[in-house]
Amino acid sequence: MVVIIDPQNAGISGNMLAGAFVDLGVNPEEMKEFMEFVANDFGGVNVHINKIVKSGIQATYLEVELKSKDNINNHSISYKNLLKIIDNVEKNILDTKFNSNKLNSFIHINLDKEEINEIFNISKNVFERIANAESKVHGKSLDEIHFHEVGAADAVADIFGSVYGYFKLNFNKEHVVGLPIALGGGTTDTFHGRIPIPAPATVAILNNSGANCFGGPVNQELATPTGVALYLELCDEFSDFLSILKTTKVAYGAGKKNLDFPNVLRIITGEENVKSQAIDVIETNIDHLSGEMIGYLFEKLIGVGASDVAIIPIIMKKNRPGQILKVISRKDKTEKLLSTIFKETGTLGIRVSENTHRGVANREFVSLDVDVNGKTEKITFKLGFIGNELISSRPEYEDLKRIAIERDMPLNEVMEIANFEIKKRFSPI
Repeated sequence: MVVIIDPQNAGISGNMLAGAFVDLGVNPEEMKEFMEFVANDFGGVNVHINKIVKSGIQATYLEVELKSKDNINNHSISYKNLLKIIDNVEKNILDTKFNSNKLNSFIHINLDKEEINEIFNISKNVFERIANAESKVHGKSLDEIHFHEVGAADAVADIFGSVYGYFKLNFNKEHVVGLPIALGGGTTDTFHGRIPIPAPATVAILNNSGANCFGGPVNQELATPTGVALYLELCDEFSDFLSILKTTKVAYGAGKKNLDFPNVLRIITGEENVKSQAIDVIETNIDHLSGEMIGYLFEKLIGVGASDVAIIPIIMKKNRPGQILKVISRKDKTEKLLSTIFKETGTLGIRVSENTHRGVANREFVSLDVDVNGKTEKITFKLGFIGNELISSRPEYEDLKRIAIERDMPLNEVMEIANFEIKKRFSPI
């Protein structure tokens, strides 16, 4: 299953994400109980969960109300103290749930110790993202960072509620994809005075994250630091568009503001028959390399991690013959491949198409014993599947080459034997 978090319309916040998870099927009473318990040591909250309509779309609105606005933690709390309180809360939950000498107030929440531990670890990761962003914005160390806008009981409840919902839906076992984030625009008043939207902390959290975002469509804050930090922590991949999938559920979490469009965060779940893989496509024109040098470059790029390399003949300006060097790269290999192309070709410019998506069939390698003219040989086959349907079965070239050389047989004869064997074994009865 694939999970799509879609903040393109109205951004993302903690309560919108938690509300969307309830809309997907998380028990609202369990969500409320968990959020209120976790926030208790921060001053306490009352959580209200209701169905509402936002500009024609029915959504779940999760509202977190502070019990005590005078609590010091709701105005300023150090990152260091925040983590201490969170660790104490985790200990209290474990004691309350699993110590038979204490009243089990979590009787309705079915979580084991490992799940509770993971929920708290991920929630602390979200706060760490926010703390690191505040550290960069204010030029202070993490020990010096105080949360003014984030760290209050309501923000703690939003973060833990969202992560709780993520686990209750078993999304930790699924592939989660984030679509581009609408950030909003204009300015807003904060503890530090008037600041631009998106807030400096939001921009710092997004910096170098790989997530896609855009300004607008209104002069209000749509994406909060809490919402963006949760989005980055929970998503496995970022995409400009929906992948090819069969949708199974659609849910909406409502924001507080009433806008002239639906102020909702959408989450879509579905089944992918064809997996989508994020890649970069690297291209440059070359007209000064010999055939030997191009062959060397081809092998060098494969050696440093290229997923595929193609050399395409072209006619360049002034009718000069040349080639397009086209390289498919995984995201983590792009910088190395760019450096290699610059050094090996001396080119002055390289085109990079980022975040291109390609459909990828499921692949499986099997090693079979094959009778080749009376002698058993090991041949590895690459199998391709769309869902459960076998669409291709190819013997590995290196195995065929080895057998042809060792047995002094034509390569195409070895290939025919291998193809006959794999079709015989995998053809439907």
